[in-house]
Parts: sequence; structure tokens; C-alpha cells
Amino acid sequence: MATIQDMAITSPPTDGISGLSFSSQADYLAASSWDNQVRIYEIQPSGQSIPKASYAHEAPVLCVTWSKDGTKVVSGGADKAGRMYDIATGQTTQIAGHDEAIKSVLFLDQGQQILATGSWDKTVKYWDLRSPQPIGTVVLPERVYSMDSRQQLMVVGTADRHVVLFDLNNPTTIFKQTISPLKWQTRSVACFIDGSGYAIGSIEGRVGIQYIDDNEQARNFSFKCHRDDSKNIYSVNDISFHPTYGTFSTCGSDGTIVFWDKDSKQRLKTFPNMNGTISATTFNRTGNIFAYAISYDWSKGHKFATSNDSHRIMLNSCRESDIKPKPNMKSRR
Repeated sequence: MATIQDMAITSPPTDGISGLSFSSQADYLAASSWDNQVRIYEIQPSGQSIPKASYAHEAPVLCVTWSKDGTKVVSGGADKAGRMYDIATGQTTQIAGHDEAIKSVLFLDQGQQILATGSWDKTVKYWDLRSPQPIGTVVLPERVYSMDSRQQLMVVGTADRHVVLFDLNNPTTIFKQTISPLKWQTRSVACFIDGSGYAIGSIEGRVGIQYIDDNEQARNFSFKCHRDDSKNIYSVNDISFHPTYGTFSTCGSDGTIVFWDKDSKQRLKTFPNMNGTISATTFNRTGNIFAYAISYDWSKGHKFATSNDSHRIMLNSCRESDIKPKPNMKSRR
């Protein structure tokens, strides 16, 4: 069961929850779903949620994000479209398109309204929201499964374990291309908050910590997680970094969430098992609210998706003692 302080969102999605994103300006949460909808909720200081708006794609929605100024929500879906919802006007417009489903959408940190979209058509495209045509296209080795960006770094994890890195000072040229340090299919990538590296999670209950600078390669490591006492191994579905401390969460198909400190290589907190797969997570802008989705994640295919599946979004009141880094005991000896 969820812990006492965890509260359920009112009127959650009616099908699998593919993504969660908090505004960087206020406690508004957007959720994308396989029911073709994006929903936006206002989170009050009490933890109560108020459904504020929703808009539709023509097929399942696979990703969602906020603009940096908090005025727009952008999502991508299996309808091959990137759609933007304007908070002020309530209008939805298509602002991106690909030849296959859009799996990831990101607003870049460069101070401009530049959107990056990653697709199963094996491309990343960059869009100026004022123009209907992409301002740049990069061909990748495989389909995009996950991508993230912080500072000048953008990381794209694709099929066949390729990892493609971009320096956003020169976004249309691949900065570095490598293979995941993990032996199994990539499920999630997330950048460190200072842009110095990234965490990568696989379907085989493992996370890799990777630094970009060649001089930092000795700090790279990987660790096992989301496995049970019966030696069952589960997918790492999402990785979310705390906006202040740089610690991070992992969530898995085993129904658990764990907070970690990469610098001291310590586990900070393990949540109780939620009795349902955890498909997505996110912290709010101050890091005092942690949202997670309990929803079927398709890790066992369509045969295990039933009409009885529940889909919930929970809000955890994130205590500093649970997520703040702990001293590295080895360095104190």
C-alpha cells in the first residue's frame, strides 16, 4: 500500500499512463495516457488535486512536457503528431510531425522556445514553435525510446542499446555516439541536473551512471535494482532527478520506487510495494512533491493488459530526510 501521506489524483487517466511532467513555474501536473488524452491538474498545498484541462490526440499519447515559462504543454503520440496546448487560451495546435510515433518531447534549456522531438522513425527533429517546418533534423541509428536534456547536454537512448549525445551549442551534429553500458534494452535515460552526465535504465533491473568528460570515466558504474527475493528481474521504467539535490528515483515493473544518491552510491529510501507496476515519475520544481503513476507498463505485452487494470497517479510529500544526499562513509574513514 502507499504510505499515509501519499494522495491520489482526482479523475486519473482511464488507460495506461505513459508520462508525467510538472510545470517549472507552479504546481501543475500534466499526464499523458494511452486513452489518447493529456490531462492537467492543479496541485494544492494540501495535496488535493483539481482537474483543470484536457486535450486529445488521435492515438495513444506517449510523452508530455511543459514549456519553460509554464504557459504551454506539449505532447507526442502514436498519431505521429506533436501537439501543444496553450494554458491561457485553451487552444490545441499541432506543432510537430514525424513519419512514426513520437516517443519523447523536450523543451531545450537554451532560453528559446525550441522543442526537440524524438520518434520511432529514427530521427530527432528541432522545432521553432513559430514555424510549421522543423529547423533541424538528425538521423539516428535506431528508434528513439527515451531522451532527456539538461544545460548543454541532450541524451537519446534508442533501440539496439545505442546512446546518442548532443552538445546543444551545436544541436544538429551528434557529439558522441556510444553503446549502453547495460547489456539489455534501454528503457529510460535522465540527465544529471548539472549536465555532466546521465543515468540509463534497462529492462533488466539495472541502472548505469555515466559521465560525459573523458577524465571522469573512472566514476562510471552500474548497479542492480528492481529485483525480488525470487530472483525475478524487472524493467526500470523511469528515472527522475531531484531538482535541488541531484539525487534520483527509479521505478520499476516490480511495483517499487527507490531513491538513490549516485555520489555516495547509497540507497536513500525504498517505498512499499504498490501492488502494481510503476510506469512514470516526476518531481515538482521545488522537489517537495514526488508524483508517480501506478499503471500497467506493457512489460509483459498486451496479453497481461486487462480491463480491470487500475490507473492511479499518487502524490508523495517528499521529505528532505528521504532525498537529501548522505555523507559517503568511505570518504570519512
